[in-house]
Amino acid sequence: METKDVTSWQDEEAAKRFQLISSYISDDMDPSKRAQLRREVAASNSISERTLMRYEAAWRRGQFTALRPKDRKMPLSSRLPSNFDELMAEAIQLKKEVPARSVNRIILILEMEGRVAPGVLKRSTVQRHLFEAGFGVKQMKRYTESRNALSRRYCKPHRMMLAQCDLKYGLKLLIGPDNKPVQTYLSVLIDDHSRFLLEARWYASQDAVIVEDTFHRAILKWGVFDSCMSDNGKQYVSTQLIRTMERLGIHYIQAKPYSPWTKGCVERFNAFVDSFLAEARLQKFSSLDELNGSWDAWVEEYYHKKAHEGLREYYESLHVEVPPEGISPKQEWERDSRRLKYLDAKVVAEAFLHHETRNVDKSGCISFDGRKYEVSISLAGRKVEIAYDPMATEEITVSCQGIQPFNAKPLVIPEYCDKKPIVPASMQEAVPDSSRFLDALKKEAEKSRQAMASAISFAALKKGE
Repeated sequence: METKDVTSWQDEEAAKRFQLISSYISDDMDPSKRAQLRREVAASNSISERTLMRYEAAWRRGQFTALRPKDRKMPLSSRLPSNFDELMAEAIQLKKEVPARSVNRIILILEMEGRVAPGVLKRSTVQRHLFEAGFGVKQMKRYTESRNALSRRYCKPHRMMLAQCDLKYGLKLLIGPDNKPVQTYLSVLIDDHSRFLLEARWYASQDAVIVEDTFHRAILKWGVFDSCMSDNGKQYVSTQLIRTMERLGIHYIQAKPYSPWTKGCVERFNAFVDSFLAEARLQKFSSLDELNGSWDAWVEEYYHKKAHEGLREYYESLHVEVPPEGISPKQEWERDSRRLKYLDAKVVAEAFLHHETRNVDKSGCISFDGRKYEVSISLAGRKVEIAYDPMATEEITVSCQGIQPFNAKPLVIPEYCDKKPIVPASMQEAVPDSSRFLDALKKEAEKSRQAMASAISFAALKKGE
């Protein structure tokens, strides 16, 4: 395993560990409350309280870095039988046939079938290899859970307590090179309580950066929320996004696989978006900006002002009378008593920055995003760290040990380096309105005519005398 892959795996594991303890890691929390939350987290995640306490101690000792597991690669023991791989394949098959089979029973079956001598296979060894193959106890729950679970609507008591996010496929627009169709995607972030859209925009890709941009815009506009729930798509499990949420103090939750009802709020909204797409297909959008312009009008003038059945069901379950016309997401958002919590724009911007390392070449430049950035010739041969906003790479921040961080922009080749340099203005041909030479001749001719007329008049005068 390469070092980069190991580091990525360790960072992802550290992020998962932080999610487990993030809800009660605050130092100002009452110890009894912390103990209660620890027990609840341990029970809901099938993990021991001692393990959670070990994660807490590591966090207080070294923050995120201390949560990263050590790189341990356990070699196969020489005492294992030569056909161990074949035995593990049979063990996996036995687990698939009956997911409830225990490791001890699987070993017993293999021994009774004569595939291995009694006592050769140990429970811990078989359990570890089953887990690495994706057939551990936690991993097999999805095969044993009932598929007949009912979808129930739920609602947080106040706004900004929980936000839900998701991606949805949209129209194909003829905005690509050579007028080719480009698939569009809607990135949504919605408040769980009020069903109010914190941010929702159409993009021409489904990369992780569009999700970060959605979060960035929403937090700048409405402030931070307590928790956020997403599915397990690759855009939502990126280490960069999870780290950003941790820096902003947001508890990041990932829904269980194959359980869309846990994100019923945003899933129901995505179904409602189909009514917009039906109208949008009648339009001839020539750009993504035009699509987003119509989308913003649809959200503000229709969705936010339309009565929401989910809000009606929530208040009726609390035996609260609901007006006949219902409650719209905008009404519920504006009348909520909970204050919004805003952060400084610089703090938010820094939390969303990406960080990478680059080597400075002999000309004092670095390569990034397919372009050259001029750094400094004094840093030639050194390694620098860059920080950048993936949605705005026209300026990046460069830092290196021993110097103050500074901004760098894409390198622009000046005209004196071009094979065909620009001709100075003093040497360029000007396009006049008229010929100055002919104009001068006309003036001289006029002077000559005037002189001739004066001479004739003087001669006539002398003759008269």
